Amino acid sequence: MTQRVELAALIDRLAIDTLITDYAGSVDDGDWDAYQQLFTPEGRADYRSAGGIEGSATEVSAWLAETMRMFAIRQHFIVNRRLRFGVREQDVGDTARVRADYLNPMRFAGEPDAGPATAPDLTCGGRYEFTALRTHGGWRLRQVVVREKWRSTQAAGRTWDQAVVGQRTPPLTEPG
Repeated sequence: MTQRVELAALIDRLAIDTLITDYAGSVDDGDWDAYQQLFTPEGRADYRSAGGIEGSATEVSAWLAETMRMFAIRQHFIVNRRLRFGVREQDVGDTARVRADYLNPMRFAGEPDAGPATAPDLTCGGRYEFTALRTHGGWRLRQVVVREKWRSTQAAGRTWDQAVVGQRTPPLTEPG
């Protein structure tokens, strides 16, 4: 590889990393317009393993907007990002796939006079699978799949832990 090619690959990696970070920020901040802008027009998301829906970015953002109201505090940690390029010709149509683990502590919205509790009372973890496509507007998400592996909830001082059975993640492959 030449230095120019290596630099271009680094720039693409940083752009995709920013895309994933913006995804987490838009969900945590409840910015559903920004969430939709991260996707290609035909982009889809699948939250079924976490008890959600699968659909277009528009459908899923509407579902998230309604569902996430129950959480006063949300914070994604998306780590161990493994990126593989599929088609990479430094042009529109290039593809990439990212597999990343997540930890997501959340706090249920309480009664208005319940006080300033900030400790999470629902925490979940698992793996995201992102498929990205280079468009004229830059890298965008073509698909997001959530594979929740575990969940822990706490209410009234009691904790319930739940492992999600049968949610093995297949190996990361080149996007097609």
